[in-house]
Amino acid sequence: MIRAQQKSQINSSLELTPLIDIIFIVVVFLLLTANTRLLSLPVDIPDSDSEIALHEESEKPLTISLLDKSPIYAIGEDRFYEWAEFKQALLVNIADQKDRALSIAAARDSDVEPLLKLLALLNEQQITNTQILMEDAQP
Repeated sequence: MIRAQQKSQINSSLELTPLIDIIFIVVVFLLLTANTRLLSLPVDIPDSDSEIALHEESEKPLTISLLDKSPIYAIGEDRFYEWAEFKQALLVNIADQKDRALSIAAARDSDVEPLLKLLALLNEQQITNTQILMEDAQP
């Protein structure tokens, strides 16, 4: 009896792994060769070191402290018990120098409300050169 070999089943599914590999390589190539826009920042470099010394001496930041006990508010070494007198003194200090840097130092246990009032006041006066000093929590 003659036996014919059984036909193996034809696998109709396509093997997509090589196609995915090629697409991945093309995408990586396009990403690496694409023209990216270079970002740059203008930097003003002083002409001499004497300009740097004059600049550093003239612009000491104004330090504002928010304490945890009364008096809550302080500008430098001056202490204020009430928000109204603190606000008035602060506005006088920053009136002639809008670009002067401000440093806000809040005590760890102080209330949040005075800080929010101060930030709202600075926002009203359009003062953006501000640093908020924070300390690490002690275990």
